Amino acid sequence: MAFEPTPRVAELQARLQAFMAEHIYPNEARHMAEAEKLGPFAVHPIIEELKPKARAAGLWNLFLPKDTAELASRVLEPGQGGAGLTNLEYAHLCEIMGRSVLAPEVFNCGAPDTGNMEVLARYGTDAHREQWLKPLLAGEIRSCFAMTEPAVASSDATNIESLIRRDGDEYVINGHKWYTTGASDPRCKISIFMGKTDPDNPNRHLQQSMILVPMDSPGIEVKRSLPVFGFYGMPDRASEVTFTNVRVPATNMLLGEGRGFEIAQGRLGPGRIHHCMRLIGLAERALERMCTRSLQRVAFGKRVADQGVTIERIAQARILIEQTRLLTLNAAHKMDTVGNKEAKLEIAMIKVAAPKMACQVVDWAIQAHGGGGTSNDFGLTVAYALARLLRLADGPDEVHEAQIGKMELRKHKA
Repeated sequence: MAFEPTPRVAELQARLQAFMAEHIYPNEARHMAEAEKLGPFAVHPIIEELKPKARAAGLWNLFLPKDTAELASRVLEPGQGGAGLTNLEYAHLCEIMGRSVLAPEVFNCGAPDTGNMEVLARYGTDAHREQWLKPLLAGEIRSCFAMTEPAVASSDATNIESLIRRDGDEYVINGHKWYTTGASDPRCKISIFMGKTDPDNPNRHLQQSMILVPMDSPGIEVKRSLPVFGFYGMPDRASEVTFTNVRVPATNMLLGEGRGFEIAQGRLGPGRIHHCMRLIGLAERALERMCTRSLQRVAFGKRVADQGVTIERIAQARILIEQTRLLTLNAAHKMDTVGNKEAKLEIAMIKVAAPKMACQVVDWAIQAHGGGGTSNDFGLTVAYALARLLRLADGPDEVHEAQIGKMELRKHKA
């Protein structure tokens, strides 16, 4: 099946590529310098400078699908509604944004905000949308998603130990979270918190709930920023956060008690495919750098590009990228045509394939750059850190592989 972009998407691609060339690529070194100098608890000025330009260019909230935009329509301002694209259409644009770790947030298309905005649009009340979704759509605030915990294997979400207890017209929240992306950002104003409201329910998937927790609530402490392979604040503002007797109104509960696992599954599907789309762009950029560098360097009397091992790796990288792109586009198409639940096999496959592919391609690019590839000068170290992180984020490889294997075995049972 052909997955060529429609004329409308092709036009958006051209505009996006032009913006990347004019504003994103020339500012990557500045972004890296600001992240290193200012750290993960600061606003990085280059991002705030470029966001209005992206909005003015009509390249804002491109992730927002038509049905979600319709749900959010009561709080959407002019220019905030995105392009109403399908998953397949957005895939072509998300790949371009993935070429730079600076780009997604500039276009208001970065994690975890995209997933949180969809949750608020689908499951929030009108009051929730007005208070939190509206400024998120405008890029005025950021958000975080508090699910993973240090004391348990959070790859099994039913292990979560955090508690959400009803007390009259309020809920009292206690929990210890980490790898809570975005919590250290001073613009982070709201958390979607996952904890147990009914820990004794015999159905382990009905024990959890999700609730909105303002980050300025008494009892919240962002204890530290967690490095990702030594990077703080990029490519991921991973944070450790404690919630101690935090009180929020009972109206902050999303969808109802016991619906947390259901919301999580709905949230993670689109998030997983967005990660995979961006990883394809990341790998394409690494391959470009590998080719350019190997054509410029001479070793043992000939260009690195003419060494047999380099030619083989370039060929293998191209094959891996094309395979993963087709898998990802097919998953997006299936999500559009039969729904996220029916596309769970395809989503699981790309969530395994894309990060592994990107890790391998970036690793080969580092080899082609020699010692310089391990520095921050060529953007490969942060690219590898991001790709390797995504073999764990939104479910580790092993969880998805187990799911794939079980679905395959099911076909052959009597």
